[in-house]
Amino acid sequence: MKFQSYPNTYVGYAHIIIEDLSRSLKFYKEIIGFEVLEQSADKAVLTADGKTPLLILEQPDGVTPKQLRTTGLYHFALLVPCRADLAKILLHLIQCRYPLQGASDHYVSEAIYLGDPDGNGIEIYFDRPEETWKWQNGQVEMGTVALDAEGLLAENDETPWTGLPSETVMGHIHLHVADIGATEEFYTKGLGFDIVVRYGGQALFVSTGNYHHHIGLNTWNGVGAPAPEATSVGLKSFTLILPSEEARKNTVERLQQLGSFINQEKEAVVTKDPSGNVIHLVVPTLRNN
Repeated sequence: MKFQSYPNTYVGYAHIIIEDLSRSLKFYKEIIGFEVLEQSADKAVLTADGKTPLLILEQPDGVTPKQLRTTGLYHFALLVPCRADLAKILLHLIQCRYPLQGASDHYVSEAIYLGDPDGNGIEIYFDRPEETWKWQNGQVEMGTVALDAEGLLAENDETPWTGLPSETVMGHIHLHVADIGATEEFYTKGLGFDIVVRYGGQALFVSTGNYHHHIGLNTWNGVGAPAPEATSVGLKSFTLILPSEEARKNTVERLQQLGSFINQEKEAVVTKDPSGNVIHLVVPTLRNN
């Protein structure tokens, strides 16, 4: 996908905490359509193409149910290559009788929403061609209207559902945060994202490369919402893939100037946004020069 590749900064994979690994694996394989790339007693790495991690599931010792009214994951969003793929997934969910939480037309995309067995939010969506997106004064027009489900289902080619298309990527991630002002400074001045949509003082969408958004940020769980406990169901971390080692070095310097948390862990630089959301800054090995 153009916007989830070099030279953009984009989300690589999400790492979430769940209560029951076997239950979650059944859901993510049979309902969502992932394959297992790696698995241990308490963790599984999931993929769509058999080689690229998109989601990590972890069942830590002492795991607790999802805490309400906290910062953290609103949803992670899986981007499929074409409208027919989204149609096939919608039909599959209908046939499974798995409950949806929503189905929306956002002008730039069409999306369906659901939750996993632990309440972690999931969006599965298809991007309309970028030449149809409308921009004004540096902001992209996005809305939320009812999805034309019948029109979408008419795109189904009648071939059997076999799981997520191999070209599926992590299109974006949407987070609950505690304060929009501090969040904006961190993601723009620190990480280098551009603001592409504002919804008053409650939500902010940012991207690189003129995408409609790589990250969504909102205070819908309450201004000043606390971070969840470390063992609570929800987001443990997510990765941002930067275009080069030089870009990562410059990003780290900007974050240090803001006084943000920085730590080196193996091949990743780890930071936290002002709400405690953990981010791994990664550079692809082939561009690590």
